[in-house]
Amino acid sequence: MQNWDDLRLFLAVAREQSLSGAGKVLRLDPATLGRRMGRLEKAMQMALFVKSPQGYALTQAGEELLVRAGAVEQAMRGASVGDVAQSETLSGQIRLGAPDGCANYLLPQVCAAIARENPQLDIQIVALPRVFNLTRREADMAIGVSAPTAGRLVVRQVTQYKLHLAASDSYLAQHSAISDVADLNQHQMVGYISDMIFDRELDYLADLGAGRVALASNSVSVQVNMLRQGAGVGVVHDFSLAFAPELRRVLTDEVSLTRAFYLIRHVDDARNLRLARFADALSAGLREEVARLEALVG
Repeated sequence: MQNWDDLRLFLAVAREQSLSGAGKVLRLDPATLGRRMGRLEKAMQMALFVKSPQGYALTQAGEELLVRAGAVEQAMRGASVGDVAQSETLSGQIRLGAPDGCANYLLPQVCAAIARENPQLDIQIVALPRVFNLTRREADMAIGVSAPTAGRLVVRQVTQYKLHLAASDSYLAQHSAISDVADLNQHQMVGYISDMIFDRELDYLADLGAGRVALASNSVSVQVNMLRQGAGVGVVHDFSLAFAPELRRVLTDEVSLTRAFYLIRHVDDARNLRLARFADALSAGLREEVARLEALVG
């Protein structure tokens, strides 16, 4: 039987399916891991991995060792209360892709709470208004505003959220009243740059029949800041309003949109327990934070 340190390294490579991914978890150089896995295979006189540019896939012998090593890991976790507590703490690096509205107004609070519980965990938030390619490993997981239908992905809906039209107090005081949707044609609209809308779910103004968008950005937070400056009327997330006290919702009965956030992971990471635990904490945190912030709006 191999020693535990060999098995610990093997488990990380098997679960991450790459030396670089395991290196992030273990905080070891990938080249060192590669040498250790080579020595392990030589000692066991069998190939444990099929190595390719796509990563490290387990052979049949590797699959059998994964089961045995996992059993050893579980036994060691149960050795003492202290060991269990330590094993429940996440470590290493996790990169999360997200649209900028979620990244600006929700993820700072959610990820800060996760980090407090897991002081050895490094969380990287990539805030970009586009779809992330998990196959190319642009991130370990991503949050999307619609469920992708192509690719080797695992998708789950995390939470729904609401959006309404809003404008600043100063803008509303200086312009004609907004009594119905038709009145929007008399107002300056703030929204997305039409040819940079990366998901159909974000084309709010087209659904309302709004015409010209006088001030536009591909960033949600930029749009909110434009509205705060009295630039016009636009669609905003209810959860963002807690950060923009100058804004007031308008036409709340006539225009109330509901969308959802989805957590997207690569299917090859399905058995990665570390990422699964982070995904669970992230999902729970997002649900709670959306509910908390929307309750502040009323």
